[in-house]
Amino acid sequence: MINTIIFAIVLFGALGFFAYSVKNFLSYLKLGKSENRWDNIKQRLINTFEIAFLQTKLFRRRFAGFLHFCIYWGFLVLGIVVLEGFIEGFFPGFSLSFLGPLYNVITFTQDFFGALVFVIVTLSLIRRYVGTPKRLENISSGSRLDATFILLLILLVMVTMFGTSVERIMLGESTGYRPISTMIANLIGGNGSEFMYRFFWWGHNIVVLSFLNYLPYSKHFHVLSSVPNTFFSNYRIEPNGVLKPINFEDESIEQYGVKDIEDLTWKQMLDGYTCTECGRCTEVCPANLTGKMLNPKMIVTKIRRRVEDKGPLAVKGIKEDPILDKDLVHDYITPQELWACTTCRACVQECPVMIDHVTSIVDMRRDLAMMESDFPPELNTVFKNLENNESPWAFGADARNEWIDELSKEMEQENKDNKLKKLSEIGSAEELDVVFWSGCAGAFDKRYRNVTKSFAKLLSEAGIKFGVLGSEEKCTGDPARRLGNEFLAVQFIEQNIETFKNYKVKKVVTACPHCMHTLKNEYSKFGLELDVTHHSEYIDKLLEEKKITPKKEIKSKTTYHDSCYLGRYNNVYTPPRESLESIPGIDVVEMTRSKDKGLCCGAGGGRMFMEEHEGKRVNIERTEEALETGATTIASACPFCMTMLTDGVKAKEKAETVAVKDIAELVLESVDPSAYTKPEEGHLKEEEQ
Repeated sequence: MINTIIFAIVLFGALGFFAYSVKNFLSYLKLGKSENRWDNIKQRLINTFEIAFLQTKLFRRRFAGFLHFCIYWGFLVLGIVVLEGFIEGFFPGFSLSFLGPLYNVITFTQDFFGALVFVIVTLSLIRRYVGTPKRLENISSGSRLDATFILLLILLVMVTMFGTSVERIMLGESTGYRPISTMIANLIGGNGSEFMYRFFWWGHNIVVLSFLNYLPYSKHFHVLSSVPNTFFSNYRIEPNGVLKPINFEDESIEQYGVKDIEDLTWKQMLDGYTCTECGRCTEVCPANLTGKMLNPKMIVTKIRRRVEDKGPLAVKGIKEDPILDKDLVHDYITPQELWACTTCRACVQECPVMIDHVTSIVDMRRDLAMMESDFPPELNTVFKNLENNESPWAFGADARNEWIDELSKEMEQENKDNKLKKLSEIGSAEELDVVFWSGCAGAFDKRYRNVTKSFAKLLSEAGIKFGVLGSEEKCTGDPARRLGNEFLAVQFIEQNIETFKNYKVKKVVTACPHCMHTLKNEYSKFGLELDVTHHSEYIDKLLEEKKITPKKEIKSKTTYHDSCYLGRYNNVYTPPRESLESIPGIDVVEMTRSKDKGLCCGAGGGRMFMEEHEGKRVNIERTEEALETGATTIASACPFCMTMLTDGVKAKEKAETVAVKDIAELVLESVDPSAYTKPEEGHLKEEEQ
C-alpha cells in the first residue's frame, strides 16, 4: 500500500509539474497575434500523419532520417510499456496479458524497438562527437549538452525497461513473447531478485517522468510540439510562401511588421519552440553557405529565446525590467541578418517540423522598412523608382512599349503573322487566348527583352491570340513586398487589379517567376483570382499539343538552373526540362544541387537590388556549380536568374565559351531559326550602377 501511495505522489506530482510547464508555454503563445489555422482540417490531418508520424521530410537525408524514424516510432511503441508500468503502480502485478495473442505481438514489438532504439541512440551519441555532420559542428555547447543529456535519458529508459523485463523473466513472472529480454536473462542466469525488479521498475518510471518534464525546457520540446506545428502549418493549405496582407485602413494598427514578440503570431512563436536545431535549414541557406551572417536556425531559436526572456514578464504584467528595454529586432536579431535573406525557401523546404523561417524574416523586414526606414542605402533608389516610375528601375511607363514596337518590326521583316494585340486598342481580353505579362525586367532589361520577344514569337508561331498591357503594366509589387515595404506594394497591386478587371483579364502567362507567384498566389488575397501560367509551362504545353515543333539541331551540353520562385514556391520542375529535352541535339545535364534541392542564384527577396558586402557572392557559388557540369549552355527561366548567372559567367571569364539563355530562346532557335535574334548584351543592374 505504501508503494502505491508513494507512486501516486510521484506520478501526479510529475504530471502536475508538466501541466504547469505546458500552461506557461501556452500563456506565452497567447501573447502573440491571433491567426486562424483551423481551416481544411482534413488536409491538415493528412499532413500531420505524413510528415509528423511518417517523418517523410527527414528522409531527404536517408541515414539521419532512418535513425530518427526508428527512435520516434520506437518511443511511440514503447508508450504502451509506460502505460502498463503506470497502471502496475496502482495494481501490483498488472499486465496487458489479457489481450492474448495480441499481447505477444506487443511485447515482441517492444523488445525489438527497445533494442533498435538502444543501438541507434548509441550511434547518435557517437555521431554527436565523432564524425559529426557539418550542420551540427557549430552548435553551442549548451545545445550539445542538451542533446547529449536527452540521448542519455533515452538510453536510461531503454536500460531500465530491459532491466524490468529481464528480472521478471528470471523471477518466472513474465508473460508475452520477449525474445531479446529472454536471451539477456539466459546470458545472466540465476533466479532473479524482487529488489532488482523494483529497482528497475522505479528507475524506469522516474526516468520517463523526468524526461517528460525536461522536454518543455529543452530544444527537444519538438518531440511534443512538432505534431501541432505540422498540423497548423499551411503546407498544402495555401500556395507556398504567400505573404499576409496588412489592412492599412485599420487605424487601430500602430505597428507594421514584427518588432517584438507581441507582433508575432502564435504560430510564429510555436515555430520557435519546435526547432530541433538540426541545422538542415542552415546547411542549405545560400546566404550562410557564402559567408553571410544569416543563419536560419538562429533566427528561429532567437525568437524562442526572446519569448522565454520576455514572456514570463509580460504574462505577469511586469512593466519595468531591463529585458523590456530590448526588442526582438536589433537586440536579438540584427538587420544585417534579415537583409541577407534571398527568400528562396530552401530552409522551409528542408525543415522536418514545418517551420516557416521566411515569413518571419519578411515580417521583421516590414518593421525595418515601414517603421524605422532602416534598410541598405541602395534600396533608397529602388523605393524611389517604384514610387515615381512604378518599376524598380528608372524608366517611365512609355518604355514598356518599346519591346512591342521592336517585335512588330522584326516580325514584319521576317514576314511573320504577329498575333499580339494591345488591350488598350481592343478594349477587352475576352476574345484572346491569354494575356502576356512581360514584367518590368521583360520590358526594360535589354538582355531579357530578347526573351520576351522570343516567347511572343513562339505564341504567334503557335497561332495563340495574345494581348499585352504595354504601358499600363505596373510592377506586381513583389520586390516591395519581399523588401518589407508593403504599403508601397499595395498601391501597385490595387492599380493592377483595377486594370485586369477593366479589361476582363482571366488568363495570364509571364516569363517572370516572381510576377507569376505574386499574380497567381497573392492577388487573390486582395480580391482577384487569375489563372496564371509560367512561360516554361506554356511552352511545354504548346510542344505537347504539337502547336510548335523543334526542328533545328542544337548541339549543346545544357544544364538548367531552377528558379526558386518557379520551383520551391510553385513546384514547377518538369516542364522546363521537357522543353529542353524536346530540342534535337541538346544534352541536358543536372547540377549537383537541382530541382527542390537547387541553390538560389542570389537575386530573390530583393537581393537583386542590393550589394553583397559579406563573404562570397551567391551567384558565383551557383555559377561554379553550373560550370562544373561541363555545360556549354546554362538555361534559365527567370530574368533575375539570367542576370545573376550571366554576371557569374563573366566573373569566371567563361563568357566566350558558355552561354546563358532562356528556355524560350532555345526553343525558338530550334522551332524557327530565322525568327531567333542574337540577344543584346547588358543588364539594367550594370547600367544603373
